[in-house]
Amino acid sequence: MALVERPAGGETEVMSELHERHRAVMPSWLALNYDDPMEIVSGKGNRVTDAEGNTYLDFFAGILTNMLGYDVAEVREAVERQIARGVVHTSTLYLIRSQVELAEKIARLSGIPDAKVFFTNSGTEANETALLLATHARGTDQVLALRNSYHGRSFGAVAVTGNRAWKNSSLSPLNVHYLHGTDRDHPAFRGMDDAAYTADCVADLKDVLATAVAGSPACLIAEPVQGVGGFTMAPDGLLAAYKEVLDEHGALLVSDEVQTGWGRTGSSFWGIGNHGVVPDALTFAKGLGNGFAVGGVVARGDLMDALPANGLSTFGGNPVAMAAANAVVDYVLDHDLQSAADRLGRAVLGGLTGLAELPSVGAVRGKGLMFAVDMVDPATGEPAPALAARVLEEARRRGLLIGKGGLRGNVLRMAPPLTLSEDEAHEGRDAVIDAVRAVDAAARA
Repeated sequence: MALVERPAGGETEVMSELHERHRAVMPSWLALNYDDPMEIVSGKGNRVTDAEGNTYLDFFAGILTNMLGYDVAEVREAVERQIARGVVHTSTLYLIRSQVELAEKIARLSGIPDAKVFFTNSGTEANETALLLATHARGTDQVLALRNSYHGRSFGAVAVTGNRAWKNSSLSPLNVHYLHGTDRDHPAFRGMDDAAYTADCVADLKDVLATAVAGSPACLIAEPVQGVGGFTMAPDGLLAAYKEVLDEHGALLVSDEVQTGWGRTGSSFWGIGNHGVVPDALTFAKGLGNGFAVGGVVARGDLMDALPANGLSTFGGNPVAMAAANAVVDYVLDHDLQSAADRLGRAVLGGLTGLAELPSVGAVRGKGLMFAVDMVDPATGEPAPALAARVLEEARRRGLLIGKGGLRGNVLRMAPPLTLSEDEAHEGRDAVIDAVRAVDAAARA
């Protein structure tokens, strides 16, 4: 496999200068990948090119956002047509035909009865809106969330985030209680099968409701696959079992589909579908705009209509973002990308599972076009974020972009565009295997 060679001299110096400028004016907590961060300047299909002329197969898609890849004619032309009309923005104070059309599609696809849709600019805003709907409907600030979750960077979204690496404050507008659901490696659950683990989790939920909650909570907000958490996921059916208990208390279920929506999990159009349950509200963002800023909430009409005060979104659902999002949804459906995610995901994951035999790999998991590899210290088995960072570098040398995450920063995350070809799936899979094996060998040398 050909390795990426970085040119020496002027262009490298220019990138170093840009990095210095970045550090001078951007916050220190705004992390960049790689020892020598890159600037991506162009893209075509599922590949991008950096400012030094190196081309990479993209297996992270702008954090799962460039869902159809780059320079997609159908999306580009839809956006160009809207811009050519001279109307980039009007606001929600006016009728926006493309917004209504997209809302009709999403309401139908959601499976939620009598659904209505509100558009935002991001997943964070979408989750804030869902929390507002639930807490108002139930008349309480008590919310349930999962451990190791991530729901955004705003005050309320951070409050329901169960990952300490992304919590900047203990202050909260909500009273949050955290549940189990993705922590199968915890000593209390290790070795359990799905049925036993699900039973224990449900028993814990009942105990939380009996001991820690005053009255009943507003809702449970949960990611069907935890994105930032390292693509950890509850066993299929757990969220349905949780909803049975929640229904007894009148509490709602909110599915955070910011990373799992639009067929990415392969086996279901929404991640929650793998649990065999329809939520009361569902949030979305990222891949819907294929790079354009769009997010939103689809919920039962009675929940959406119940807010008593005025509301709008100045930029949410703007005509340009709606043009892009309509084209994206049509493309996903017309090309049956959910089936492609299922088929290609099995092919990639089937190749990656062999990595679990290496001393530096703690686990391999995935669903659809979402894959994760846990890097651990080969001597102790403890999480090894440094090894994960080294794999990113090795993958880059092999012409592949991947991501990382997890509670301890030791998880390799891969989520390529849904338009991935079979050849690209094999190419990316082989590059990951090669990179992990190289790092494992060096770690044990």
